[in-house]
Amino acid sequence: MKRLHQNQKTGRGPKAARGRVPTHSELQEHRAAISKVLRVVACSPHDLQPILDTILDNATRLCRANLGILFLFEGTGVRLVARKGPSRYVQLFHQADVIPIAPGTPIARLVRDRSPVHIADLRTDQSYLQRAPLVVTTVELACARTVLLVPMLKDDELIGAIGVFRSQVRPFSNKEIELITDFAAQATIALEITRSEQQYRDAQIALAHANRVATMEQLTASIAHEIKQPLTGAVTHGGAGLRWLTKQPPEIEEARQSVEHLIKDVNRIRDIIDRIHSFVKKDARRTETFDINEAILEVLTFVHGEVIKNGVNVQTHLAEHLPRIQGDRVQVQQVVLNLIINAIQAMSGLIEGKRELHISTANSASEAVRVGVRDSGPGLNAANLQRLFEAFYTTKPNGMGMGLSICRSIIEDHGGRLWVSGHESQGALFQFTIPAK
Repeated sequence: MKRLHQNQKTGRGPKAARGRVPTHSELQEHRAAISKVLRVVACSPHDLQPILDTILDNATRLCRANLGILFLFEGTGVRLVARKGPSRYVQLFHQADVIPIAPGTPIARLVRDRSPVHIADLRTDQSYLQRAPLVVTTVELACARTVLLVPMLKDDELIGAIGVFRSQVRPFSNKEIELITDFAAQATIALEITRSEQQYRDAQIALAHANRVATMEQLTASIAHEIKQPLTGAVTHGGAGLRWLTKQPPEIEEARQSVEHLIKDVNRIRDIIDRIHSFVKKDARRTETFDINEAILEVLTFVHGEVIKNGVNVQTHLAEHLPRIQGDRVQVQQVVLNLIINAIQAMSGLIEGKRELHISTANSASEAVRVGVRDSGPGLNAANLQRLFEAFYTTKPNGMGMGLSICRSIIEDHGGRLWVSGHESQGALFQFTIPAK
């Protein structure tokens, strides 16, 4: 097969530059490169940056290049999302910057033909001679001479491209162009899987946030009651402190104690507001190590007023010395809150019998922490048990049918399991497990 001439482009798509069977060592190298990308996808399924960096790193290694860029198309421009080269070049562009595609540049040619663009010497290319900014920067700051741009196509849609450069005039061989083109095609699949997963997770986060806000709206009266108590205490202690100070002679010690009580009340208000704020704000998932018992006790402060209003007797059986769990504390608290609210609502119609809510934690045999929420309500029939976690299925007159579906998604996303069973006497028992750290 003939070698490509200077500034000549390859044919279109992954089948370009065919005609020679790759050697065993080349195939092994190609497979190793893809394996590295897939391993990063498995280890960081929700983080694009390590995947983008690994794709570019292996692309430059496959064809013996010492510089490289990976960019994604956005509208009429490109965003550089991974770079390999001198620090002065790497730091020049911010990832948030969308760079317009100038006519006649190598990227414009790639967009036009949707096939690899191979330039033996970028200094002699018309785009450099016409001083196209990105091309000039690539030549003069990255010291790039020989350039190969390979498209990343999904269903014939151009989503991005890999660019590899050599700092000397040394054109890429047909076999190198073929290897990098095939690698780009497979890397695109891995990248799109991760992007789809990220979009799904973003939708989950938005839905979970909406559910949290809706739940807190139901608890407005209870939260107001929780804040009103320490506010009243602060006013009382503040007034008492003033009275002690205006006495003749002033009762300094009594005034000091009143101020200490006032500070305690104000701190309690601040803590309640901070918890509410952290619970309802919309954030990406935050992974941390935390104590499940402490997280449950915080949730109980949200529902204290609701418990009193509905005449519910809450009993907690929280096991000591539980291992800490790892995950998003707010999301796990959301699950606990949803289960508690559901239990209170299930008992709200009881005319006879006690309204009891049992919350328990325990070690699970499978190296996990188990949480249980049991009520003394009317229970669930077999048909409800089968469909309870389906999206949009609800047994409540005004329910949306999303709470338990979201809860199950959250727990499964943490590597655990959520299920329900009828209690031996009455009511329902919801339980979930989360692997211990």
